[in-house]
Amino acid sequence: MHSPFGAPEPLDPYVRVRGAREHNLRNVDVDIPRNALVVFTGVSGSGKSSLAFGTVYAEAQRRYFESVAPYARRLIHQVGAPAVGEISGLPPAVSLEQRRSSPTSRSSVGTVTTLSNSLRMLFSRAGDYPPGAERLDSDAFSPNTAAGACPECHGLGVVHDTSEELLVPDPALSIREGAIAAWPGAWQGKNLRDVLDALGYDVDRPWHRLDQKDRDWILFTSEQPVVTVHPVRDAGRIQRPYQGTYTSARRHVLHTFADSRSTALRARAERFLSSSPCPSCGGARLRPESLAVTVSGRTITELATLPLTELAEVLRATADGAAVRVLTSDLLSRIGPVVELGLDYLSLDRAAPTLSNGELQRLRLATQLRSGLFGVVYVLDEPSAGLHPADTEALLTVLERLKAAGNSVFVVEHHLDVMRGADWLVDVGPGAGEHGGRVVYSGPPQQLATVADSVTRRFLFEFEDPAAASPGATVRTPSGWLRVGPVTRHNLRAVTTRLPLGALTAITGVSGSGKSTLVSAITPDLPGVGRLVFVDQKPIGRTPRSNLATYTGLFDVVRKLFAQTDEARRRGYRAGRFSFNVSGGRCETCQGEGFISVELLFLPSTYAPCPDCRGARYNPQTLEVHYRGLSIADVLDLSVEEAAEFFGEVPPAARALTTLLDVGLGHLRLGQPATELSGGEAQRIKLATELQRLRGEHTLYVLDEPTTGLHPADVLVLMHQLNGLVDAGHSVVVVEHNMDVVAGADWVIDLGPGGGDVGGRIVAAGTPEQVASADSRTAPHLAARLRP
Repeated sequence: MHSPFGAPEPLDPYVRVRGAREHNLRNVDVDIPRNALVVFTGVSGSGKSSLAFGTVYAEAQRRYFESVAPYARRLIHQVGAPAVGEISGLPPAVSLEQRRSSPTSRSSVGTVTTLSNSLRMLFSRAGDYPPGAERLDSDAFSPNTAAGACPECHGLGVVHDTSEELLVPDPALSIREGAIAAWPGAWQGKNLRDVLDALGYDVDRPWHRLDQKDRDWILFTSEQPVVTVHPVRDAGRIQRPYQGTYTSARRHVLHTFADSRSTALRARAERFLSSSPCPSCGGARLRPESLAVTVSGRTITELATLPLTELAEVLRATADGAAVRVLTSDLLSRIGPVVELGLDYLSLDRAAPTLSNGELQRLRLATQLRSGLFGVVYVLDEPSAGLHPADTEALLTVLERLKAAGNSVFVVEHHLDVMRGADWLVDVGPGAGEHGGRVVYSGPPQQLATVADSVTRRFLFEFEDPAAASPGATVRTPSGWLRVGPVTRHNLRAVTTRLPLGALTAITGVSGSGKSTLVSAITPDLPGVGRLVFVDQKPIGRTPRSNLATYTGLFDVVRKLFAQTDEARRRGYRAGRFSFNVSGGRCETCQGEGFISVELLFLPSTYAPCPDCRGARYNPQTLEVHYRGLSIADVLDLSVEEAAEFFGEVPPAARALTTLLDVGLGHLRLGQPATELSGGEAQRIKLATELQRLRGEHTLYVLDEPTTGLHPADVLVLMHQLNGLVDAGHSVVVVEHNMDVVAGADWVIDLGPGGGDVGGRIVAAGTPEQVASADSRTAPHLAARLRP
């Protein structure tokens, strides 16, 4: 930009936000430096994500949509613009948010990082081909293309089939009694039974007494005969004859598994299937001609199974040649950042759905280092999630490199070391929900020490001795011991350990060391365990239809309260009228979701508020019924904290809301869609749901990284709850990277020494003090958290 006099005007070095009102933000004004590493922090629900993602990134995305095409501009009013007065000095933005786009089953580490593309190019251009073989395009080395996929398994590497034992688990039953468990329920199952009866098969004889040839035909035939069915009169209703088509149990199960759009139906079908490596490709997923090409004596499938560190070694030793050198150097330069971020144990064929949110985000971050973008704002959502303290320094190095390439790096983060390494800190709060929503401090990290209102300050500066932040009391004496193992799975080889009962145990180790694999081997039939509860970070639902109120059962109580009002009784409305999941009371435009899906060409689809109900979910007649002055939509809009006060006199509701408050979720709205919840929030909702059901029997709670996404102040709240469970006689096991939590545990099991093939064994087990003095990557970081 130039002034009228010809001299260039200096560029404003700040992104200036004025009047941000997204979610709980209170007309926020803040100036954020460009070309800097900026950390947004604050307690859960303070508004930091609303500022970084909901305002800054959302406005950059809106401007992008506006610039690309008239088609996209028409969608702006549907997608919505952030509630902000003005943002100046905002460059284009790239979001690396943990919850964006779920990877498919065909997505892998190789596809996420684009390393697979480079490896396929290497095989196409520089692979060793059999004599006389034609050179193949790179597509021929991908199992996701018609040119490369094995024709028998369609590139999946496995084939699914079934057996009589799977389809008929109880052969003493007759067909009428439900012997063929794989058949669908309700009318469809009755139809198949009636068709068989009409075909002349005995549906009342026990299955095991039928001839084998008849059993085989019923279960496995590929024929689909049509026959006239004369239904038996049912409940006084006359049913007319109809033409019924028979489908074998095998055909039904395979069809449902392959083609059904219902996750529940596919999962049910999978119970009746067995999987085995494809007999044609042996699980390699590719055509024979593709598997005949090698590099350094290995097929592309064999290279894709190697941990990235081993793959790098093979590539460095690959034979010389100009084309080979160019392609291998490109691959090595792409592998470098992934290894640097502590993901060296991953292989290219590792399926993306098996990765944690933190692993997936760091893979995307590593890929961005090679993108060559300049002058953009990267907005990251807690990149330290799932990262061992030993790898935090490498993360900071990578973020600094993005900045050094001429970009701005805005990070929503709770990790104290990342805060200390930042150029600029934006502390949002001071509390959550209505107690937050303002910028408490914006400036260099060191000066936060002078801000009395900051909750972050006391953790960043006031704990001279880090162990003072640890919530644990004196080490408890176990009431017994639980033997786990031997476990042989993934990288664990016959690992055996013991867990103390009546204690808090922390499982530690670098990413990929085998922590989650070890705890997944804990089974409910172990002696000494009355009940086993796994509390993971999987979403409580995948659409806006699922929310906190429905998941916890709180909404059942609320709907009954509305149905008991005088107005509802006068209109004849029952509890079902106040459900947004069934016809009647809901808005039919959005079918009670409150949102409609907006499909964007070449971009991920997004959700926009329903144009009719504006997000209320219900039709106008339903919204006319009020309970203590609020409509059902108003209640769903209450925060947990507000609802706890509103429903204080309703014991079932108060109990559910109190447990949600106890795990630090007071800021969430009752109707907040599951799609807006972080993995940590989903996990704490599950924990609160379990706490409501607290029974007398001894329960073993297993939590996978429960402090992910938590501010240090919220960690104290959560640990108070977990310690309360142990003090009440239960046992708690946490997989954790947060050393303050580990320091407060009664027992620590440290896996390693590294990840992948160089991990998978127990390197230390004992009290925190004992593990802190061991020879492991965890020990020095744990020792720093313990009192001298």
